[in-house]
Amino acid sequence: MSDTKITAIQDEYAEDFAHCYGCGRLNEEGHHFRTVWHGEKTYTEYEPDSKHTAIPGFVYGGVIASLIDCHGTGSASLALHRKNGFEPGSGEEPPRFVTASLHVDYLKPTPQGITLKAVGEVEEIHPKKFKVNIEVTADDVVCAKGTVMAVVMPSSFGK
Repeated sequence: MSDTKITAIQDEYAEDFAHCYGCGRLNEEGHHFRTVWHGEKTYTEYEPDSKHTAIPGFVYGGVIASLIDCHGTGSASLALHRKNGFEPGSGEEPPRFVTASLHVDYLKPTPQGITLKAVGEVEEIHPKKFKVNIEVTADDVVCAKGTVMAVVMPSSFGK
């Protein structure tokens, strides 16, 4: 196994927009979800903390929704960044997306103490709108599926 750190798209977000509770690298209290390419799909791993409990032994659904949400916007950012000719680590600031809609289906209880894996497939709907379908697994069992409609963040955000 390599000690090389893979650059995630969230590592490259501008500081003004890196405070998201789910994926913001500058939010000390946040989850710090990190989205990378895995072939033509996107990938995130996350192990929920014991405080993210729904009932003993199982992960709170809000954390799963947050994982799907941030993985969706990160996946859209990766896709548009690649379409524009760049990859994370290129030094070029990636586009930032926000969620237009989020749909989550909880298929099985998600056990605590297991690393969750989110895999996304991106479809461009419009040059500024992407649909991302995501599966979340625990020990290779699909626990949740979600769809994120992500749009390029309007320039008026943060002003």
